[in-house]
Amino acid sequence: MCITGGLAMALAERLERLGTETAFAVSLAAAEWGAKGNRIFPFHLGDLNIATPQNVVDAMNKAIKDGKTGYCPAAGIPQLREALAEDVGSRRGLNFAPSNVVVQPGGKPVITKFIQTVMNPGDEVLYPNPGYPIYESQIEYFGGVAKSYRYIPSSTGFNIDLDHLKSQITSRTKAIIYNDLQNPIGAESTDAEREAVAEIAIKHNLWVLSDEAYFEMRYSGSSKSIASLPGMLERTVILYTFSKKFAMTGWRLGAAIAPTELANQIAKLNTNDESCTTHFVQYGGVEGVRGDQSSIPKMLNTLKERRDIAVNMLNAMPGVSCHSPEAAFYLFPDVTEAMERKGIDDLAMFAEKALHATGVSFCTRRHFGRPQEGEKRNYVRFAFSGIDKQDIQEGMDLLGSWIAE
Repeated sequence: MCITGGLAMALAERLERLGTETAFAVSLAAAEWGAKGNRIFPFHLGDLNIATPQNVVDAMNKAIKDGKTGYCPAAGIPQLREALAEDVGSRRGLNFAPSNVVVQPGGKPVITKFIQTVMNPGDEVLYPNPGYPIYESQIEYFGGVAKSYRYIPSSTGFNIDLDHLKSQITSRTKAIIYNDLQNPIGAESTDAEREAVAEIAIKHNLWVLSDEAYFEMRYSGSSKSIASLPGMLERTVILYTFSKKFAMTGWRLGAAIAPTELANQIAKLNTNDESCTTHFVQYGGVEGVRGDQSSIPKMLNTLKERRDIAVNMLNAMPGVSCHSPEAAFYLFPDVTEAMERKGIDDLAMFAEKALHATGVSFCTRRHFGRPQEGEKRNYVRFAFSGIDKQDIQEGMDLLGSWIAE
């Protein structure tokens, strides 16, 4: 029997403000098409089809055998908090104490707990658009006013429209969410842009959530954190996750690195929300940070090879242009002319027709925030983290041929 909720009982009004991670909706459409016997080339979800390092797996299994299966401190086991304080700090030229680290069941909880900690209903929070859709969802769910700032296409990818960002600030603005090494557009701030965002945060006394999920997922150069700039450490919460660097997406392990006053409140939310992050998983995290990391360069080399194939093949397609990012694993090609060639003026229709004609599944710009006023170009997002080189080549061949028809 299926229970459908026939009683006339009202649900909480805030649920109407709750969004979702729209890439999963694309996954559903792809799965339904695949269930009909069609081949799918999955470029839609930023998951990894690369195995978690074996030493991390072994450490977790040992923790289970050793009985680390009960409750643990809400803020995380001391060994992991110490390891992260040292590792995150040293890579950013900062000094963190274990008390600044609050372990989380993934990166997403850092977003929601940051918002709950610093924002009151009616407060405004700035967030990037295009950007990770959970930002907007959580701001609105908790009664805040989500105010987006936009990006401008450039010869090197995309830059934050700083004038637009400044114009969004009012007396009600409480915080800014800043995602350097950005999902979905693959953008990375220049030093000047990062400094400008910091200057804005300091001038208007804003809290900052620095989403650094891809800080170490890069193919050249080195990453910098906005928290390292003068005047930023005491106002910035860093979102750290094991999902990408250690190929641990399903393990659900991350951390908030925060000023002590915020860290204490986030730990209190942990107690209320989930009691603690899974005990034995945290020992896998300790091994990831402290142990052998020789598998990480191999993973990055694999991803770089995938990136290069995908970028080259996209740029060879008629009406498609794509920047090659130096970090993360997302491509955000402009398909405006390609859509015109196909006589399609709707992005969702373009993605649907491409899926049905070629099996290539991808997200569109509209999966990453409401389009900004004045947007005239059409973009889609390809993730190359969960698809092998041979399948990238085959899928891109089919997509290119379809566009060229």
